[in-house]
Amino acid sequence: MAFTKQEKKEIIASYEKWLKDASAVYVMTYQKMRMKDIDALRADAREVGGELHVVKNTLMKIALENCGMSDGGYFSDSSIVAFAFEDAPSVAKVVDKASSSDLFAVKGGFMDGKVLDAQSVIALSKLPPLPQMRAQLLALIQTPATQLVRTISEPARQVAAVVKAYSEKSPAPAAG
Repeated sequence: MAFTKQEKKEIIASYEKWLKDASAVYVMTYQKMRMKDIDALRADAREVGGELHVVKNTLMKIALENCGMSDGGYFSDSSIVAFAFEDAPSVAKVVDKASSSDLFAVKGGFMDGKVLDAQSVIALSKLPPLPQMRAQLLALIQTPATQLVRTISEPARQVAAVVKAYSEKSPAPAAG
């Protein structure tokens, strides 16, 4: 399908915006793709705050160059690009799940302007989702504080227990 120069400029501008807004970008190749498969993949990406687009390789290379990034050699065959706007590991999980079929294969990606190979994208997909990572980090930060409070309050608790035991043990003074 041929595009006019104006359409190409608009497409490149869209690619550049997506590249700038995304925290990570993952590139896949596809074979024997059906619209049913791509729509399901797009829906999965949208659920986790990402977008998935079939891109024109030459225009994507221009957009990457305009953003000061290398194309990583990923834009030679058919390309589908997943843009992670919110949670990079969750979108990587969608990409990894798609690559387990014979329709899609991970080529690589980009994160913070750096090129990622396919193994790095798959490793990212193994990370827990962002809310879970936040909870783990919070628990890690809270643990020493909780232990400190316990350590400080333990002697006072022990003294209170001794006083209580002593008061229960000794008979009440006789009224005399």
